[in-house]
Amino acid sequence: MKEKRGIILAGGIIGLLSVALVYLGNPKNMGACIACFLRDIAGAVGLHRAEVVQYIRPEVLGIVLGAFIIALFTKEFKVKGGSSPFLRFILGAIVMIGALVFLGCPLRMVLRIAGGDLNAIVGLLGFAAGIFIGIQFLNRGFTLKRNYNLNTAEGYAMPVIAIMLLVLLISAPAFIFFSAKGPGSMHAPIWFALAAGLIIGIVSQRTRLCMVGGIRDLIMFKDSYLMWGFISIFVVTLIGNLVLGDFKLGFVEQPIAHNDALWNFMGMLVAGWGSVLLGGCPLRQLILAGEGNADSAITVMGMIVGAAFAHNFKLASSGEGPTGNGKIAIFIGIAILLGVSYFCMNKSFNISKSKADSKGGVSIG
Repeated sequence: MKEKRGIILAGGIIGLLSVALVYLGNPKNMGACIACFLRDIAGAVGLHRAEVVQYIRPEVLGIVLGAFIIALFTKEFKVKGGSSPFLRFILGAIVMIGALVFLGCPLRMVLRIAGGDLNAIVGLLGFAAGIFIGIQFLNRGFTLKRNYNLNTAEGYAMPVIAIMLLVLLISAPAFIFFSAKGPGSMHAPIWFALAAGLIIGIVSQRTRLCMVGGIRDLIMFKDSYLMWGFISIFVVTLIGNLVLGDFKLGFVEQPIAHNDALWNFMGMLVAGWGSVLLGGCPLRQLILAGEGNADSAITVMGMIVGAAFAHNFKLASSGEGPTGNGKIAIFIGIAILLGVSYFCMNKSFNISKSKADSKGGVSIG
């Protein structure tokens, strides 16, 4: 499935499922949003008390389990970790805060553009700018160091957590919080959402789908393979929105979005920069966690905690725009990203050798 037609097909499937999820109950332009869904899960288990965004999203659980199942089947399940775990946790939280200032992950950014939301194009420009900044540090030897083989239990932990959350979703005990109104109350039927997540997890694992990797590889290696997946997601979702009457072109009154251009740009700049340092977008981190990568599991936990901070300390934006705290958090995030980027550079790294390797198509992350 590494051929171009494979990733185009995968993107088309994800686009179709995203349209179907909205048609069956998910919020508009949010068929699948990793940042939003992890935020909802954080609220459901009580890490934040924003009552309008609390729900255990089966799509996320399905993505992890889908990647886990197919990795086991193809013998690609490899338990590794130990590559700067605490830094990855922090970077995961920063990526999440940036995404919630924008109001969406890279995947939702594409879905928003396909729904006619022009604010997401501003976000895309910021996202590309953040990736470009991150690439400058990659070219100068940035590294979070190598990982190591770990105990098998480390790799099974994330899929087991996904199963436990699924049980809690179905049983709905009193200590789990579910939104009665707002985006958290809007969701597709559990079993369809779970099935959609499983399929997204499987096709993403097989094709290595990653929005950050797509733009990074296009800039560094002139390789458009990964970008075709997101082009396909955009085209299929656009067609679906047009058919269902969900396409609305403009900047204002877009669903679960704001039209403050500067902070849409800055939020996604932070998300893009942080994701380059981590080696993949939030969707890719879920896939890697399902494959047994403990570092990505730590990153996902950082994203969940970042989501909790974003709502407990009023960092997340709303339809009315970004908050003062959110703006401050973006500048703090940029300072941390700059510090991590600089201090994790290999000072003896040979830049000319890096450029030569890039022309040879060496993959990063």
